[in-house]
Amino acid sequence: MEQRVLGRTRKDVGVVGFGAWQIGASWGEVSEADATAALHTAAEEGVTFFDTADVYGDGRSERLVGRLLKELPHITVATKMGRRQDQLPENYNPANFRAWNDDSRRNLGVDTIDLVQLHCPPAAVIATDAVFDDLDAMVEEGRMRAYGVSVETVDEALAAIARPHVATVQIILNAFRHKPLERFLPAAREAGVGVIARVPLASGLLSGRFTADTAFADDDHRAFNREGQAFDKGETFSGVPYALGLEAVERIRPLVPEGVTMAQFALRWILDQDGVSVVIPGARNADQARGNAAAAHLAPLTPDVHARVGEVYDELVRPHVHHLW
Repeated sequence: MEQRVLGRTRKDVGVVGFGAWQIGASWGEVSEADATAALHTAAEEGVTFFDTADVYGDGRSERLVGRLLKELPHITVATKMGRRQDQLPENYNPANFRAWNDDSRRNLGVDTIDLVQLHCPPAAVIATDAVFDDLDAMVEEGRMRAYGVSVETVDEALAAIARPHVATVQIILNAFRHKPLERFLPAAREAGVGVIARVPLASGLLSGRFTADTAFADDDHRAFNREGQAFDKGETFSGVPYALGLEAVERIRPLVPEGVTMAQFALRWILDQDGVSVVIPGARNADQARGNAAAAHLAPLTPDVHARVGEVYDELVRPHVHHLW
């Protein structure tokens, strides 16, 4: 698998990573056996970057990733912290940071975590010097090797990369979310900050497998968070209204080459964007993990195909999402 440098971590990682939200919670039931098989298959296919968070299944995702890390200590593991309490700036303090970090290190079975990211904090947190002074101190303490910020908006991403020791920024980027292409990716490249592209399949919309009749389990965020009832609605279907997303998928489908799945096409679209370090699709089972990893071996899409995806975005999607994030 192609390797890219993960920003200021200076680590090389496979361009297709593994997003472990799906094996934690909020995506319907995923058995431990299926989750374990997905993780192992991803590693067998060349995936070396695994992204999780302390709140995914209240530590379940971290523990599953930690088991893999024990077997394969060469992989790079990132986790996130900050969503265990109300999203108030005062909760981003040294005591909470260390308590959350202690839990994550215990779950992952390590003394030092490769990368710890603030988990979509309020913009005021990113603007607070003391927060980053304390993250620097945690690196010095050996709790983590590097830190980054996961964000919701481009403005937050730009504020994060201005911090001199932020190694990575994680942001939603996919064929239904083009705004990061305009200012953020060029700025990240110039700063040498790694870009982790999350929600790459728009919560499965860009897999091309859904219809108007597709039903989601009650504990699946695609059922309970379409209007942001639980967290930012941009995390669910990238904030695109479901019916409109289905229409956009059908417009894109003829562009997918023969022998390539729509999910692989959507992942390749992201990998073609200059500045992306790694894309982190989730997987519920071994087959999905294998299919995701295969996207790394596809040839880049042609300029004409990229232009046509852009036309679909401009016509159908842009009016609904571009101004929001």
